[in-house]
Parts: sequence; C-alpha cells; structure tokens
Amino acid sequence: MGHREDLLDGAKRCLAQKGFARTTARDIVKESGTNLASIGYHYGSKDALLAQAYVALVEDMGPAFEGGGEGSLPGEPGSLERFQALWSNIIGTMREPGSIWRLGMEALVMGDRMPEVRDHLARAQREAGRGLVPLLMGGREEDVSDETADTLGAFCVTLMTGLIAQWNFDPATAPDADRLTEGLRQVIAGMRLAENTTAS
Repeated sequence: MGHREDLLDGAKRCLAQKGFARTTARDIVKESGTNLASIGYHYGSKDALLAQAYVALVEDMGPAFEGGGEGSLPGEPGSLERFQALWSNIIGTMREPGSIWRLGMEALVMGDRMPEVRDHLARAQREAGRGLVPLLMGGREEDVSDETADTLGAFCVTLMTGLIAQWNFDPATAPDADRLTEGLRQVIAGMRLAENTTAS
C-alpha cells in the first residue's frame, strides 16, 4: 500500500476510536505510519481525509445491508417484503455496539465546526441514495438515473438519517423494520383509499 491508502486506513481507525472532533492530524500520522505532509499532498486537509474515511466506512457496510451477499435480499424488487428485509439489515448495523453511525450524528451536530467534513458528506449523500435504490428496487447502481437518485434515493437517505438519529438518541423506542414497514403499509393503504374515493 502507498501513503494514500495507509492514510485512509489510519483515518478509519482513528474515527472508530476517537470520532471526528477528537482526531488530530498527528493521530492519523501515528496510526498510519506516514507523515504530516502526506495528508496535504494526498487529501488536501485532515478534515477532507476524515470525510473520505467515513464514506469508506459506510461503503464497507454494503454487504451487511444485503444480508451478507449480493442477491440475498428476499422478496420481489419494490415489494414491502424487500423493503422490510433491507431496513431490517440496515437497522441491524445500528444495533451493534460501537456502531459507526454515531460518527454520522457527530458530523451532523458539529457540521458548522467542521465545514469541510459537512460539505464532503453532503455531496456523498446523492451517491449513497444511488447505492440504496438497487437494493430496494433491483437493477444495477450504474443504471440509476440522477432523477431517481434525487427522488427515491433521497427518500432512502432521509429515512436512514432519521433512523440513525433515533437509534443514537433512544434505542429503546427507535422503530424496527416491522414498525417501519407497517407505517409504509398504512401510507400505501391511505393513498389507495384516497384514489378510490376520487375515482368514484
């Protein structure tokens, strides 16, 4: 591995141990076995490196979202069964001790103090949504249009952000996938009733 990869791996370990605010550039250098100049050369700044490290940690969760492997989610694409299975897997990652999602809450709460982290993660949200769409609807990530990423993908990211907040704030009352799916089922039933009423 070169310095760029060493820095990224070191930053990921620092985030897991200390979070965004308490990680210093010297921590990353010590953890990665590199030097301070490498951070600026490869990433521009410590905060840009930390933001990319967090995105990499989230990407590492991809197999867990699928339940361990590609194509392992049950239910037809777009079905409530698929929705429930996907969100059950995602919520499962929030239940784990030391879940990385606490880092997302830290970035959200301290965004004004870490503008470079906030801006990088804001740009990454669209691609996060693009990655969630195929898990729910089937197909390939590269085929997801910008319009779908900005609608269905944004819906998924918004739902996920809310779940992260609730699971970090009070796990005892945070919704599980069953309650989430039942809520969606009620929304769909209400829409169908409204459509039938309008049609008659």
